[in-house]
Amino acid sequence: MKKKQLIISFLILFLSFMLVACTSDQTTDDGKKTETEKETATEPEKNTEIDPFDHAEKYTITGMTFRFGDPPPVTSPGLDMINERFNVDYKPEIIPQGDYIEKSSAIVASGSMPDLVGFPGTDTRFYQWAEEGAFLPLDDYLKHYETLGNIPDYIYNSFKVDGKIYGIPRYSQPYPVTPVIRKDWLDNLGLEVPTNYEELEKVAIAFTKDDPDGNGKADTYGVAIGENINPNFNMGTYWDFNAWYHQNEKGDYIPGVISEGRKDLIQFFANLYKEGAMTKDFAVLDWASTNTEFYSGKAGVFVGGVSGMSEAYFEGLLAANPEAKLVAIPPFEAPDKSKGFTMGSGFSGILALNAKLAEDEGKIYRALEMVDFGKKYYPQDEKNPQNEDFDFYLGKEGIGYNMENGAPVQVPTFSSDGLAPSTYFLDNREQVPTDAKINYADVYKLPELKEMTTSLQAMFESNPLYVDPSYGVLSPTNQEKGTDLMQFLINEQSKMIAGQRPISDWDKLVDEYLAKGGEAIIKEVNEGIKAKGYTDREWK
Repeated sequence: MKKKQLIISFLILFLSFMLVACTSDQTTDDGKKTETEKETATEPEKNTEIDPFDHAEKYTITGMTFRFGDPPPVTSPGLDMINERFNVDYKPEIIPQGDYIEKSSAIVASGSMPDLVGFPGTDTRFYQWAEEGAFLPLDDYLKHYETLGNIPDYIYNSFKVDGKIYGIPRYSQPYPVTPVIRKDWLDNLGLEVPTNYEELEKVAIAFTKDDPDGNGKADTYGVAIGENINPNFNMGTYWDFNAWYHQNEKGDYIPGVISEGRKDLIQFFANLYKEGAMTKDFAVLDWASTNTEFYSGKAGVFVGGVSGMSEAYFEGLLAANPEAKLVAIPPFEAPDKSKGFTMGSGFSGILALNAKLAEDEGKIYRALEMVDFGKKYYPQDEKNPQNEDFDFYLGKEGIGYNMENGAPVQVPTFSSDGLAPSTYFLDNREQVPTDAKINYADVYKLPELKEMTTSLQAMFESNPLYVDPSYGVLSPTNQEKGTDLMQFLINEQSKMIAGQRPISDWDKLVDEYLAKGGEAIIKEVNEGIKAKGYTDREWK
């Protein structure tokens, strides 16, 4: 009898604990989970019978993101097209970029976090809110979608918190901006494209003293550079001040700006400065003025990229120097035998889903279907009205766009009138597949700019790119002190270039950085790197 009573008592106690556990899980109004829920919650059981693309039920889907320029109207033909195609009542709030941080924070604080939330690529709120349980883990859903399921793991790793993916990247092409050189000047002086910093130094001095443009005047110099030591002219990740590549004696990654590679680069600049082979007033020259220095034909070495180049600048260079020809400078072999530039992060923005969507898996699938469609990639030969998806995306030929010379041209008012569905997708940038055959030069008209872009693309495709393990790692100390610390280092390194502080002070400068908060940053970043599962340097 006593044994039976004991069993009954145990069962009552057990059920009491279960009741407490069930009622203690709570979610705040803005979708952020409480500490209790984060400790006890498990992934919701997946209904394997659900069809991710079943449109039988209509959903209201809300969202917000930032946009450069004016937002589109809240009612329009483009929005109607989305609602009809996906069987939704879609309510996107698109906020001007300059107001986005303040307004989006206020919306979330009010307890009205929408279903979809966009972030700029550098917005640390994403990681903070993900850690607080505000967003839905996406690992189990991405595989269902053609675009989302094929984004490389190394990019998704940037959006992992506690081992789970919480963000979708807004595409940014992975190739960095790297040094280019006046090939016509090299040819005039009988010189070759440099393969190391010693050769680059000699070329820069020759561009300064040997009249490379042949006009009989001492009006040229080597390297165009401006304030904040920009461009930094790293010829590979080893010298990249932004990359976490070098490691200290403990084996921890350190920021490139305090590395031995950076020290060597500062010495290189100091040598050029002494010879007058770089912009003399670099410390006070803004970016626009630095561009003018180069594109007016004064300097022979600058930087370029495969996309985003200004044809107007290039036309200015050709007007002053009709024979101007720019080519890429391939990466130099570093002292540790590495050779290659740092890959871009692969994203310029982030999209997250509200954790409260876990209550309705059908709505999750519908929202992700819309996201996937907005990011779909169309090869150049498929951007036409014969491609029904593309035709829909731009709002139908003759309404949202017209075909001109075989290419789609959006009508001038398509955004302000909301004619095209494309303007309403929170992420409307194509996610270019890794195996896509893209010729970046195709978007330019100037033959000389096409030639430079082609040389850059060929150079990137024939050399590995380093995957920076610090992408997506949150450091509280860096948030608080990082900007001031970086500016401190740049200012002191600028003094070293100009001869106002000896480069022999390098170790002392590093110690100053560590004491001011750099040591904490290094510790936090390495903890984040390890948490994301990085084990060794990775090149692609």
